[in-house]
Amino acid sequence: MSILFGARDVYTAIHVVLSLMGIAAGMVVIRGLLRSTSLDRWIVVFLATTAAATLTGFGFPFHRFLPVHAVGIGTVVTLAATIFARYARRLAGPWRIVFVLGAVASLYLNVVVLVAQLFMKVPALTTLAPTLTELPFWLAQGATSVTFAGFAIAAVKSSATRR
Repeated sequence: MSILFGARDVYTAIHVVLSLMGIAAGMVVIRGLLRSTSLDRWIVVFLATTAAATLTGFGFPFHRFLPVHAVGIGTVVTLAATIFARYARRLAGPWRIVFVLGAVASLYLNVVVLVAQLFMKVPALTTLAPTLTELPFWLAQGATSVTFAGFAIAAVKSSATRR
């Protein structure tokens, strides 16, 4: 490994750090949603780092449209609705549910990409699912989906009691 980093290495490192910060902050936000606790600063960190990670993801060179691009577009749309619900509509009426579901969905989409990256970059996982079409990869993504569906249901129920 070279001690000197090229511009692409620095860009990748920034993207990865933003992604991991977004996931960590998102988990704090989800915990707050589940406990009906408002964590305004954590929400700002989560939304800002997740948006920055998503947007920097589009800066990598590519030659064809990939599933990760679809996830990125979905994340941009989800984040836009989430930010609008939180700041423009101030969680009034149904916008509270839009925010809660948007926050959970934004974090979920970031974690979906993390799981895929882990299977592509961690040798032990790459061995289990070298083309990302094998059962271990789909089991991991399925477990992620079920977990976040549970988070979404619980967070919506918790937010309904907060009105």
